[in-house]
Amino acid sequence: MNRTRAMMLLAVAGACTALQAASEATARWVDVSHAVAEREVTGLVQQGTSAAMWIWSDRYVYRPGEPLTLRWTVKPNNDLYPYTIVAYRINNQTGARTFLPNATAEPTDIFGQTVTQGFRIVRVPTATKGVLIGSGGAVLPQTLTIPNELGMHTVVVEFRDYTGTRVVKSAYWKIGVVDEYVDLQGNIDADRTLVNTKAYLLRGVVGVRNGATLTIQPGTFIFGQTGSQPPSVLLITPSGKIMASGTRSRPIIMTSRTPTDAIGTRVRGDWGGLLMLGKAPGNVPAEQSFVEGLQPGPDTQWGGTDENHNCGTLRYVRSEYSGVQLSPNNETNSIVWAGCGRATVAEYLQAHYGNDDAFEWFGGNANGKYLVATYAEDDNLDFQLGWTGSVQFALTLQNPIDRGNRGIEGDNSEFNNTATPFSDPRFWNLTIVGSGQPGSSESNSPGIYLRRGARGRIFNAIVTNWSSTGVQADGSATQANFDDLTLRMNGILLWRNNLGAGGGTTLASQVHSGTLTFAEGTRGEGRNFVVEDPLLRRPLEHSDPDFRPMTGSPVFRPTWLRPPDNGFFDQSANFLGAFGEVDWSEEWTNFHVEQDVAP
Repeated sequence: MNRTRAMMLLAVAGACTALQAASEATARWVDVSHAVAEREVTGLVQQGTSAAMWIWSDRYVYRPGEPLTLRWTVKPNNDLYPYTIVAYRINNQTGARTFLPNATAEPTDIFGQTVTQGFRIVRVPTATKGVLIGSGGAVLPQTLTIPNELGMHTVVVEFRDYTGTRVVKSAYWKIGVVDEYVDLQGNIDADRTLVNTKAYLLRGVVGVRNGATLTIQPGTFIFGQTGSQPPSVLLITPSGKIMASGTRSRPIIMTSRTPTDAIGTRVRGDWGGLLMLGKAPGNVPAEQSFVEGLQPGPDTQWGGTDENHNCGTLRYVRSEYSGVQLSPNNETNSIVWAGCGRATVAEYLQAHYGNDDAFEWFGGNANGKYLVATYAEDDNLDFQLGWTGSVQFALTLQNPIDRGNRGIEGDNSEFNNTATPFSDPRFWNLTIVGSGQPGSSESNSPGIYLRRGARGRIFNAIVTNWSSTGVQADGSATQANFDDLTLRMNGILLWRNNLGAGGGTTLASQVHSGTLTFAEGTRGEGRNFVVEDPLLRRPLEHSDPDFRPMTGSPVFRPTWLRPPDNGFFDQSANFLGAFGEVDWSEEWTNFHVEQDVAP
């Protein structure tokens, strides 16, 4: 960078800092002329932005004619590039876009300028819980009236380059427009379809049974009623099935309903969660194969001999603020597969703010792909009782305010370490990010924690920011699996773990002492453990993270293993972590920390 450009950017930084200090709740704008913008970016290739931005409305679901207020938080994070900013609402049923503030189909920037008039060029502002749409809003000074267009809609705010043609960054917020709320209670014993023109209130345990299939349209909202007894749970029994296929633009959102319905007022454990039970094998006898958190009975018993059993399909589904503890070690989780077979489909799923575990597998051999586990109270990926499925592309994230325990917790069986079939899953392409703090209920909170005879394969993983070590294989029953090669790891990048003991940059400081010889490659088949900065973009910007590696990251070295060609794994992912160059979590997920959006 030449001296003139450097001094110009320093002057811009000073001006931006002064304006940011003047007001964080209301955005203040630093204008940039087209000539200056062009001069600043000439010869530069902007791959992305360091800025963080998230948006949210006052609630999730509206009726036509009701008012909507939209807020945003923007953190420049030293981004001094010139931008144009565009906001619009998209009807996800038709694809029609309505640009704000003029409510027109013709594209405008947030100041109402069209392309012909010339988009206004500005620096990234600073705003904290500022109003975008609503009284005093930066885009629209009054609330937005919800149109008579039923179904899911998305409000989008974009940072575009100074020409207004290339989108550099987007923030998304999903809302539902419905004509009524419908109670969902009792058992479902015949095929039923939930539609996205209505919102559903889940009351008590709702079981899908007796050959029935519950179909859920893309873009449907289901609210678990808080405080119900028994807890609000959607239970797919072994004799039922669920077909919940959302899309990136129209995810299916299962969340909680609070007295005010206000965003920022929900908490873990508001409702019970989504439980799927099947007829695939586990390693416990029938009298012990009842799913946790519910009363034993024919509809809550899982297991059998059908490895191909199909519990149904979950695709682009979010489960938020669920998980209820009835007694110690007896709780529901956000999403559970118990005895589900390999015909079960689980892709593009998020478990957000679960009161116990985010995703848990009890036995069976169901697989999962593109999984996001955020802010669980306990563990993010938990397996036990003979699960033999596979997972590829999984992200687990904790935050230091609402911290949990472990990234992966894997057992063979708490009842019998040598019970068969052994828990023996296959994990590829994981990004496991801790809070940097001790666990919420476990002082020992490693990123990967295997115990009680667990077997398996964990390949191509990033483990970072854990208070305890990055990897721990606990107990002789588990460590013996190093020697008979039934527990293998390859391509494990460790960075900034064991923070509670001061961290460190050696392998000995990053893994548990009982796992060190394995990680060093002198015992069993632990291979390619490295201690190195993965150079992720914004892994700890919790309400708007970006886990993609930056240019020069070691995760792209050509020496890492390629996933196997077995019909399930994506073989092109011969990199470490859940993300390559594409952010597959964009748009359909919700990373908001509750304190960041609370009223």
